[in-house]
Amino acid sequence: MTVDLGGRVALVTGASRGIGRAVAEHLGDAGATVGVHYGRSREAAEALALAIGNDSRVFGADLEASGAGQDLFDAALDAFGHVDVVVANAGTFEEAPLDAPFDDWLAAWDRTLAVNLRSVAELGRAAVRHARDRRQEGESGVTVRLVTVSSRAAFRGDDPEYLAYAASKGGVVALTKSLARAGGGLAAFGVAPGFTRTDMAAAFIEKNGEAAAARGIALDRLTEPDDVAPTVVFLASGLADHATGTTVDVNAASYVR
Repeated sequence: MTVDLGGRVALVTGASRGIGRAVAEHLGDAGATVGVHYGRSREAAEALALAIGNDSRVFGADLEASGAGQDLFDAALDAFGHVDVVVANAGTFEEAPLDAPFDDWLAAWDRTLAVNLRSVAELGRAAVRHARDRRQEGESGVTVRLVTVSSRAAFRGDDPEYLAYAASKGGVVALTKSLARAGGGLAAFGVAPGFTRTDMAAAFIEKNGEAAAARGIALDRLTEPDDVAPTVVFLASGLADHATGTTVDVNAASYVR
């Protein structure tokens, strides 16, 4: 089976590093033109877009800001003329101990929900509206595919220091299901990784050790971004459209549901 995404445009958030970078690379290998979103790492994003080729381009946006997800989608639409795939991957994994000062705890909660959930909702809304516009212009079938990246924490919860992270990812799963039910030319899927070796996870691994990160997995090594990316590309390909609404676990059996 060959995945051919030639002629398709994919917008990937958080694409300058980690899972997003691996997803962008795999999409490019399949022939897609990739909108490489970055928050701070412009140079890394530019190098990645150049390496992918296919007229890929970079887009900067601080997804903590209200409306940034919508603005990002609009920028990609203006640049490419259409968006066929949206991979809502960008996220933050911020520790917020319960005994931290309340204002600090609340600020971490608000930042986490803004990036991990609100920006995904903005992108999902934009994707639905774009799919409907394309239907009205005469296109049939699925015109836009959305893939969200949540976490096993959405289903099993997380440590008390990461209440906001788990809650945000649970929201992403429910959001994905709801967007899938909207139809109108949109298919929506989720991927829920377990602990994955990324820059975002580096602080946890440094503090607690790799054994803590790998606790409970059934395989002999920690999940890498390249272990997650192929599932995202498959869901984005159009080969799994009748699984719309599904979230696929990629967690080395550390949480089986």
